Amino acid sequence: MGLKPFSAWAEGDWITAIAVFVLAVFLTVGAKVAVQKEPEFAGHPKGLYMLFFAEMWERFSYYGMRALLIFYLTQHWLFNDSKSNLIYGAYTSLVYITPVLGGYIADRYLGQRKAVLFGGLLLAVGHSLMAVEGVGGQSDPTINVFWAALAFIIVGSGFLKANISVMVGQLYNLTDIRRDGAYTIFYMGINVGAAIGTILVGYLGQTIGWGYGFGLAGIGMLAGLVVFVLGKKALLGAGEAPAPLSKSKEFTLYGVGIGAVAVIWALVQYQDVIQTLLIISGLALLGYVLYESFKLEKEPRERMFAILFLIALNPLFWGLFEQAGGSMNLFTDRFVDRGGVPAAIFQSINPIYIILLAPIFAGLWVALGRRGMEPSAPAKFGLALAQMGLANLVLVWGAEAYGLAAMTPVIFVFLYYLLATTGELCLSPVGLSAMNRLAPSYLASLIMGAWFYMTAVGNFVAGKIGEATGGHGGEMSKEKLLQIYELFGWVSIGAAVVVLALSPLVKRWMHLDTLRDTRDLAGDRELGEPQAAGANLSGEVKA
Repeated sequence: MGLKPFSAWAEGDWITAIAVFVLAVFLTVGAKVAVQKEPEFAGHPKGLYMLFFAEMWERFSYYGMRALLIFYLTQHWLFNDSKSNLIYGAYTSLVYITPVLGGYIADRYLGQRKAVLFGGLLLAVGHSLMAVEGVGGQSDPTINVFWAALAFIIVGSGFLKANISVMVGQLYNLTDIRRDGAYTIFYMGINVGAAIGTILVGYLGQTIGWGYGFGLAGIGMLAGLVVFVLGKKALLGAGEAPAPLSKSKEFTLYGVGIGAVAVIWALVQYQDVIQTLLIISGLALLGYVLYESFKLEKEPRERMFAILFLIALNPLFWGLFEQAGGSMNLFTDRFVDRGGVPAAIFQSINPIYIILLAPIFAGLWVALGRRGMEPSAPAKFGLALAQMGLANLVLVWGAEAYGLAAMTPVIFVFLYYLLATTGELCLSPVGLSAMNRLAPSYLASLIMGAWFYMTAVGNFVAGKIGEATGGHGGEMSKEKLLQIYELFGWVSIGAAVVVLALSPLVKRWMHLDTLRDTRDLAGDRELGEPQAAGANLSGEVKA
C-alpha cells in the first residue's frame, strides 16, 4: 500500500501527519529521559516520566478505540443507531464502575504497581481482540470475541485507571512543592495520549480498515506496558503491596479479575440488566450515605448533604457530555460538512481544548479567589450545566439556520465541544476537589466511589439519551437528534437556573469557614481522566 503523493492529501491526512510528528517529538524526549543516568529530569524524578508515557499509551489506546466504537457497532456489527448508543453507554458506564474493585484490591492487597501491570495486560488482550473482525453482522459468531474484548478492556481499566495516578503522588512527599507540577505533567500525558490516539486510530479505522485502527490501539497499549515494566527501578518503590503477599493469594486475586471479565462479558450484552443493577445499587449507596450522614454532628452532616447535592447533578451533565462518542459522533459523520476529515478524528477536539484551557481555568479560580470573587462549588456546577445546555442549543440553532437538508458547517461542532469542555472544567475537577474537602476522613473513599458511581450512571444515561435519538425505528435522523438535543439543552439550562438559585444555601451547608486544613491535595488519587484535568484548584474563598 503506497503513500499518497502530497498533492493528493486531504485535511484528514495532514491532521494525521501532524499527530505523528507530535508523537515522534514526545517519544524522542522520552528516549532521552530513559537513557540518561541522572535520577531526575527537568526537576522531577524519572519515575514521573515513566508513568507519563505509560498513561499516555493507555489513553492513546482507550480513546482511540472509543472514537471508533459507535461506527464499529453500526457499520460492522450492524446494530441500529439506538441499540449502538445503548451498548456504547453501557460500556462506558462499566468502565467507571470497575475502578472500585481495582482500587480496593490494590489498596488492600496487590499494591498499585502490580494492579496496573495486571490491568495493562487485560487491556492489551482486550484491544488485540478488538482487531478480530470476522465477517460482521450480529449472526457472526465472532461477535462473542467482540463482547470479550469489551469485557477485558472494562476490567483492565478498573485495575489501571485510578491506580496509576495514585503512584504519581507516591513519588513525592506530601510537603513537596513539586507535586502540583507533577500532576500537571501527568495530566498532559493523559490528554496528549487521548488526542493523538483518537486521531491515529480513528484515521486508520475509518480510512483503511477496522483491524488497522484497533490493532494500532493494541500496539499502543503494549507499548505502555513495556514502558511500565522497563521503568520499574525509576518508581523507587512506589506502588508496592501494603504487606507481603503469598503467591497463592496473589494469583487468587488475578483469578478474581479474570472472573470479573466473565461477568462483564455477560453484562455488557444485556443493557437492561445493567440499568436495573445501577438503580438497585444506587439506592443502596444513597441509603448508606444518608445513614452515615445522620450519625454526624450538624456541620459535617450538612457537608454530606452538600456532597449529595453535587453528586446528584452528575448524571445529567455526563449524560449530555458523553453524547460525544455516541450520537454526536454519528451526527458528525452523517450530517456535518467535514471537508474529508474522518468523523472519529473530531473526538480529539475535547482533549486538545483541555490541554489549552485547563491551565487558564486553574489560574482563573485562583485569581478570582484572591479577589473574593470565586464562585462556590455549587455555583460552578450550575455554570457547567448552563454551558452544556448551551452547547446543545448552539448546535441545534446552527444546524437549523442552515436547513435540515443542508450539511451543517463544521464550526458548530467546534463550538459544541468548546462549550462542553468549558462546562467540564467547571464541574469535574471542582467536584473532585469538593469530595475530598467536604467528606469526613473515614468516609473519603466511599464518597469518591459515589462520585465515580454517579459518573457511571451519567454514562449509562448518555446511552439512553443516544438511544432516543433513533426514534421508534432505531435509525437516527437529523431532525430527531436535533429535537432531543434541544429538549435536553433546555432541561440542562433549567437545571442550571435551579442550581444557581440554591447555591447560596448549599454553600452554607459546606461550612467552609470551619474546615480544618489538611495536607492532602484534592484530586491526587483520582486524576486519571481528561475530565479530571486541573484538579489542583486552590480553592474557594471561605466566605
